[in-house]
Amino acid sequence: MLNRRHLRVKVLQSLYAYHQSEKKDIKQHEKGLIQSVDKVHEMYIWMLSLMNEVAQYADVDATTLANKFLPTEEDLKPNLKILGNTFINSLNKNKEYLAAIKKYKVSWTFDPELTKSLFASLKTSPEYKAYLEKTDDTVHSDKDIMKHIFKKVILKSLLAEQFFEDKFIYWPVDKDVLQAMIAKTFKNFAYEEPEKNKLAEVVVNWEEDEEFITRLFQYSIRYDDDFQVMISNKTQNWEPERIAMMDTLLMKMALAEFMYFPSIPVKVTINEYLEISKEFSTPKSNSFINGILDKILAELKSEGKIKKTGRGLIE
Repeated sequence: MLNRRHLRVKVLQSLYAYHQSEKKDIKQHEKGLIQSVDKVHEMYIWMLSLMNEVAQYADVDATTLANKFLPTEEDLKPNLKILGNTFINSLNKNKEYLAAIKKYKVSWTFDPELTKSLFASLKTSPEYKAYLEKTDDTVHSDKDIMKHIFKKVILKSLLAEQFFEDKFIYWPVDKDVLQAMIAKTFKNFAYEEPEKNKLAEVVVNWEEDEEFITRLFQYSIRYDDDFQVMISNKTQNWEPERIAMMDTLLMKMALAEFMYFPSIPVKVTINEYLEISKEFSTPKSNSFINGILDKILAELKSEGKIKKTGRGLIE
């Protein structure tokens, strides 16, 4: 699921898009920010659907083999055990999953070769052969083969990787979140009764998180000029073009949290943006951002502009 760091990254991506665009339409970019969170859920549903498709392809494969010119006895008596997989059957009875499939118009008919290639990879794996031979099946063992399909078949497929990269612009960034959500789904699907099994949530408290990302986006833009002055005053020895745009955006977001999010501790804000900088900016950004924020923070404290409440004490 998306935690606060992931949500900050979503705001960072939207701010970058906003500042790079010719038309500075705040509402449009704000809408795009909200949609970027929903896109993670859509990606999750597409992945669950692909896992489902790979399992269901056993029936298509069996029909193809049976219709061969000279089918073998094995071709005529295929092991279709996976069609009765309890995880897949429970998923196909899940109302939330079915509603999402309809909402996002999920269908793999446009690319039959992808499912075919994935099943071919599954079919030759020793894990699948062991699964077919196993007779004392449980909910746990049924989930194990689906975990194998997800981790060792789909995530290892260049064709599947290409599809998700093409369809979801932030696939490289959201991939880790997706894997966590799939893992949570396997944990949740622990019951034989389908109605007891729940899909993973993208966020725990969307009402609260939506307000957080919206306000952070708005304040970072509203006080952009003020934040730029603060940063420029502390980087006078630096040529502006030498300061990475991502560094500037991260510092402005941090300043917004310092001054306008009283419940978020200063240390939490600093740690979060330093961690994000490691992934999204230059190798030296971490120490640079830390140094500049420390200087600005000291000045803001002396001016009484940092007001934190509750758990969000300055120190």
